[in-house]
Amino acid sequence: MSDIKKITAKLIEFRDERDWEQFHNPKDLALAINIEAGELLEEFLWKKPEEANRESVKEELADVLAYAFLLANKYNFNVEEIVLEKIESNGKKYPIDKAKGTAKKYNKL
Repeated sequence: MSDIKKITAKLIEFRDERDWEQFHNPKDLALAINIEAGELLEEFLWKKPEEANRESVKEELADVLAYAFLLANKYNFNVEEIVLEKIESNGKKYPIDKAKGTAKKYNKL
């Protein structure tokens, strides 16, 4: 069993013990990801990146990942597979010879 599957299983166990699946529909999980991502951003607001509280960043990032894994589970997505597919897709949009060293979006390369 992959690490992602183990983590997802623990998240589901935690959720089910509390009868929270009723609140974990795809829309609300997507909203939760966005809210937690906002809380993650807040850790950096008005600071240099190195001034962010690492412990708080870790906690907020864990929340983002947890909700993302639960959303992937709702759709029966294989997290490893969809991330690798996205990397391959991005490789086509951002070929090394055009994208290396630049932050331009693919349609501006």
